[in-house]
Amino acid sequence: MYITISILLVIVILAAAITQLGYLQITRMRVRNDHLLFSILEKAGLYSRERYEALEKQEVVITSFDGLRLCGDAVERHPGSKRWVIVVHGYTGSRAFSTQFIDMFVEEGCNVLLIDQRRHGRSEGRFTTYGYYEKYDVQAWVRWLTREYGADISIGLHGQSLGGGTVLEYLAIADPQVKFVVADCPYSDLTELLRHQLTTLNKIPSIPFLSWVASRIRRKAGFSVEQVSPIRAVRDSRIPVLFIHGTDDNYVPTRMSMEMYEQKPEPKRLLLINGAIHANAYHVDPALYRSEVQSFTRTYIGSPDHVRSAVPSSESEPSGSGSGTSVENRIAPA
Repeated sequence: MYITISILLVIVILAAAITQLGYLQITRMRVRNDHLLFSILEKAGLYSRERYEALEKQEVVITSFDGLRLCGDAVERHPGSKRWVIVVHGYTGSRAFSTQFIDMFVEEGCNVLLIDQRRHGRSEGRFTTYGYYEKYDVQAWVRWLTREYGADISIGLHGQSLGGGTVLEYLAIADPQVKFVVADCPYSDLTELLRHQLTTLNKIPSIPFLSWVASRIRRKAGFSVEQVSPIRAVRDSRIPVLFIHGTDDNYVPTRMSMEMYEQKPEPKRLLLINGAIHANAYHVDPALYRSEVQSFTRTYIGSPDHVRSAVPSSESEPSGSGSGTSVENRIAPA
C-alpha cells in the first residue's frame, strides 16, 4: 500500500512539474539578449551590432491598450516616403534580430519600424500570448505611424515565427493602411502547435497534458490557446500574404504555412526554402528570400524611382550560410 501511494505521489508531482514547465516555456521563456542575437546575425553574415548602432534611427515609445510600455526604433532612411514596413520578431527575440531585414525594405524605398513585442526587448509585459493581445500592439504601432506620417501611407508587415503568427492574427482587425503581410515560419493554430511540440518534440502525451497546460495558461496568462488560430484570420482576409517556410522546420511544421496558403483567398504566395530549419530561411538562401520579398513589396505598394539608392551595394548582398550553394525551392505564385 505504501509503495502504491508513493508511486501515485511521484506521478502527481511529475505531472504537476511537466504542466508548470510547459506553461513557463510557452508564455514566459527567458528572452535572449541583444548580444546573442547580433552574434547569430554576424555569424551568418547578415547584419552586425556595429552597423545598427551607427544607423540613424529614432527610438519610439507607445502605450498598449492595457497600459504596457512598448518600444521600437523608426529607421527613416527615406524622409517623406509614404512606404513603411513594420518588422515583428519571434519568441525570445527582440528588435535586434529584426535588423537582418532592414536592407531588403530600405532598398525598395521603404522606411522601417522595428518593434519589441510585449515582454521582449525593452517592452513591458509578463506573458506572451501568441497574437491574442499582440495583434492589438501591432494595431497600436500602425496607428502611431498613421498619426505621425499621415493616413495616406502604405504599410507592410513582416513577421517571423511568433511575429508571423502575430501579423496573421492582426489580419482580423487590419487597418486600411496595411497593404501586405510577409509571414515567415508562422503557426496556423496554437492548439495544434502545442500538440505537435508536446508529442513530437518532447515525447509527452497530449492527453491529458495539453488540457492541463492550456488550463494553467488560461488562469495565469488570461487567454485561451483555442482563441489563437491564424488560419481562421487568413481565411477571411483579402490582404496579400506571402508565406515563407523552411522545408526542414520541425519546431513549427512546414505544413502549417502550406495549409494556410491553401485556405487563404487570393492574393497570396508561398515560398519554401529547401533545407531551412525554423527561422533560418533567410540564412539559408538570402538571395532568393530577398528577391521574393522585394517582388512582393513592389507588387502591392509599388516601386519608387530611387530604389537601390539608399544602401551601398557592399551592404546589400548578405552572404548567408547558404550563399553560393545550390538550393532547391518551391515558389507558388499568386
